[in-house]
Formats: sequence, C-alpha cells, structure tokens
Amino acid sequence: MYNLYQQPAVAFEFGWDVGGPLLLIVALLVLGVPMWVAMGIGVIAMLHFTEVLPLHLLGESLFEGMDAFALIAVPLFILTGDVLVRTGLSNKLLDIAEATAGSFRSGFGSSTVLGCGFFSCISGSDAAGCAALGRMTINRLTNAGYPRSYAAALVASGSCTGILIPPSIAYIVIGLILGISASTLFVAAIVPGVIVLISIMVANVLVNRFRGYENSTQKFSIKHWLKTVWNGRYALLVPIIILGGIYSGIFTPTEAAAVAVVLIITIGLIQGTLKLSDFPEMLVSSAKVNGVILPTVALSLPLAEALGALSVPQYFIEQVLSVTENYNYILLLIIGILIIAGCVMEAVPNIVLIAPVLYPLSQQIGMDHVHFCILMVTSLGIGFITPPIGLNLFVISGVTGESILNVAKYVFPYVFAMLCVAILIAFVPSISLVLLGR
Repeated sequence: MYNLYQQPAVAFEFGWDVGGPLLLIVALLVLGVPMWVAMGIGVIAMLHFTEVLPLHLLGESLFEGMDAFALIAVPLFILTGDVLVRTGLSNKLLDIAEATAGSFRSGFGSSTVLGCGFFSCISGSDAAGCAALGRMTINRLTNAGYPRSYAAALVASGSCTGILIPPSIAYIVIGLILGISASTLFVAAIVPGVIVLISIMVANVLVNRFRGYENSTQKFSIKHWLKTVWNGRYALLVPIIILGGIYSGIFTPTEAAAVAVVLIITIGLIQGTLKLSDFPEMLVSSAKVNGVILPTVALSLPLAEALGALSVPQYFIEQVLSVTENYNYILLLIIGILIIAGCVMEAVPNIVLIAPVLYPLSQQIGMDHVHFCILMVTSLGIGFITPPIGLNLFVISGVTGESILNVAKYVFPYVFAMLCVAILIAFVPSISLVLLGR
C-alpha cells in the first residue's frame, strides 16, 4: 500500500481544499463523531474539492481496503480476548502471574502488571485488557494497600502492553498499511514489549518504596508455583500455541488467531465455563469492537491515495527538513507527534492517519522500516495513559468509578518510564532488530 507515496502525481500546495477536510475530520472527532464517520466525511470532502481522484471510485477503494487476509486476524483476536474472560482463563493467567511475581517487592502490583503482559499475549488490545483486568484486580490491589486511584493507574499503565506485546492488532494494521509482514513485526516487538513491561513493574516498585503502599510478605514457593501453573495449563497453552506457531512458521498470525479462538472455545465448553447460550452475546460484543476498527482501516486507503497523490507526505518532509536535518531531533519530533496523537485517539486510527505521513520522513533519514513501526506503536502506547485524553484513563475510570483526574495524577511515573523506553528504542535500533538478526 505504501508505494502510493513514492511518486507524487501533482505538486502540493496547501490550501482549504486540503486543509479544510483535514480540519473537518478533527472538528468532528472533537464533537464526538465516531472515527470512521469523521474520516469518511473528510475523505469525500477532500476528493470532491481537490478532484485528485474520481469520487465514484470511493466504493471500490473501501472494499480494497478491507480485502486483505491479514485483517481477518483482527476480529478473531478481539473474539479471543472476549472468550478468554468469559471462560475464566484470564483469572488463571493472573494466578500464575501472582505466583511468579508475588514474592517480589510490591508483589501483587508487580504480578498485576505481569498479568497484563500475559493477557496481551492473547488479546492484542490494550482497551480490552484494561477493562478485563481492571474488573479482576482493583479490589485485590486496594486490599493489598494501594489507593484505589493509584491501583487504577497501575492497571491502565500495564494494559498499554496490549498493543506492544505480540500478537497485537496495532502491528497487524501498521504492517498492512505499510506493506510489512505482521509476523516480522511480531518477532521484532518481543524485546521492546518486554522492556516496557519491566519498566512499568520497576516504576511501581520505586513508587511503592517511597510511598509504602504494599508490604508483600509472600514468599516464593516452587511447589505453589508449579501447582498454579498446572491449574492454569490450559490458559498458558493459548499464548504458547499462538506465538510458537507464528514464530516457528507453522501458521500465519491470521491462522494463529483462528486456532486460538477454536482452542479457547473448546476448552470452555469441555470445562463447562462456556455455554452455547453465551455465544450470541459474546459475538455481538466482539462485533461492536470490530465494527469500529475495520471501517476505519477501510477508509484509510482512499485517504492514503488522496494524500499521496497530493504529495502531502513529501510536503511534510520538506517542511521538517527545512527546519532541521539532525537525525536525533527528527526522532524526538516523531516521538512527540505520536505521543500527542496517542492522547487523542486509539492506535488504529492513528496508524492509518499518521503512518503514511511519518514513514516517508523516517525513510528520508535512513531509519529501518521495522524499527520505525516498533517506535511508532511504542510511542502511541504512551499516549494511552497521558492526560488529559489518554484512552486507558477513560476505560479504567468507567470500570472503577474513579474520576479521570484522580487516576491521571498517579500515572506520571509510568509515563516517564515508558518515555525512557521509547527514547531508548529510538536511539538503539538493535533493541527492535536483534531477534531479526540485523
């Protein structure tokens, strides 16, 4: 898809015919209009005023935007996360996390973050993990001594790993938009995702050391750990099959998602934790989430074609390079843009809107294409807990009943920790490329 940007059809002149539709999209989003509706109206307006592409081809472009095998993985991973919660297997993952990290300083806080990482290995969505784990852990965290608002901030931060640790919907989408293998991105994302997870755990330990919220007295027991792992063996089997199958080349991410859904449903039916009567509600719930993501991806293609034909990415590159050609400054600029964007919108719409514009700039300064994708998704993840509009703050506020402001005042150690990791990833490309042998 990215080759649309390589050879612009016309010289770009910024005017209201282009700026107006883009501002209209922003205005509609501010008014609360769904992303795919706002983007659709903006695309139609841009094609009408610029006449850069025939408007009657819009319908064909929409179908082309969704006619991709990789996109089938999106609804399947969403359904996987939903089934995981309904069958109670997510609780088993949390128990394993607690048995593993519960003896650390700030034990249950650390195990909660680790549980977020386990959930991320299956669901591929930060919002889903935030809602699910928020319901399961908030009361246990408060009983351990954490203030409720701080506990909410901890879960919201740990859940950011939902798009950072593979399999991730964000990497599927950015791979589709830029023409990069999702499997390659999944491999590259392992080390950065784990580093982000560890940074959040360390931040919680440091905060707890100064505030004294939790004083864990639990001692690690290999016998208890083995028993917990055995009890949660079916829950652990899911990420092992998903990631093992993808990395070994047995099946693609899309096929892995299908296997995961069938596996969890089978386990739930055999164990009696899932009934046939649960299927309608389960499918409707997953369809609602999918109904937001896929139309946005579909509309990204005509918007990308229009922006490419109008040379908008090239214009943006020229404007940036006219200010500075310093590699370090441009990297910091990219991180700043992505964090701000992540504050306002979810990962998928940010990727379809921003990736085609920033990607040519990254190529201009000699950045590896996989490195760019990892940096983009990591930086967007920071925005999910960055006030005032971080997505995870709204999700956890709805789950816990805590006000967004109360939660937001506790997230700054985690924002700082994730920002440090993003900067490290930006300036040390080998972190993202080591498992690819580059």
